Amino acid sequence: MMAAALMLPACSGSGGGRPGYPGYGRSLQPIAQPGQIVAAEIAFAQRAREKGQWSAFREYAADDAIMFVPQVVNAQQWLKGRTDPPESVRWQPHEIWSSCDGSLSVSYGAWQQPDNTTGWFTTAWVRQDDGSYRWVMDQGDDAAEPIAAPDIIATHVAPCEGREKPRAMQPPAHSDAPYGVSRDGTLRWDVLVADDCARTINIRMKQDGDWGDPVFTRNIAAAGGESCAA
Repeated sequence: MMAAALMLPACSGSGGGRPGYPGYGRSLQPIAQPGQIVAAEIAFAQRAREKGQWSAFREYAADDAIMFVPQVVNAQQWLKGRTDPPESVRWQPHEIWSSCDGSLSVSYGAWQQPDNTTGWFTTAWVRQDDGSYRWVMDQGDDAAEPIAAPDIIATHVAPCEGREKPRAMQPPAHSDAPYGVSRDGTLRWDVLVADDCARTINIRMKQDGDWGDPVFTRNIAAAGGESCAA
């Protein structure tokens, strides 16, 4: 866990969007606040330790959130009734990418299991009507060695010059290529899933009107004996 928690005030307001996804209320300002994602990650990890791992995952997940187990599944359905382990996994955010309007952010960080196995994760967060955040995609992989924590959590905000007219936030598809795009079209994540469940996670920021090369990409090896073919 981080040595010090970042406490930031939550925005307030209401909107008319689809339940679980943000429609901008009158008092919600469409601006990036990556520090709120840091705070959400820290609160999420603390909740897992206090209430239980899967209980916290259910509490912080959007209705249409997806996980990779290794097949892509609806997180709420997969988590429903799942018993919490005696001791929760621990994790810490290391880097945050945010859209210009703050409607979508993606975090990267490290996790540690009670059995001393370690790894990394990426989690996509969507801003809700009340200004809070819920995760819509979570995935990661083992690491051969513990991942060192940075001195400062790095944050990146997509250039606002590439903004588009606000669109409705769509839930991630339960397919072999789920993805998410911010309301203003400046941040995107996608996960390409092969038939053997190998997958690639990409995070992209729009630059000069084009997505260009990913600002973050990682490959996850195939799961032995598993099939993700439709």
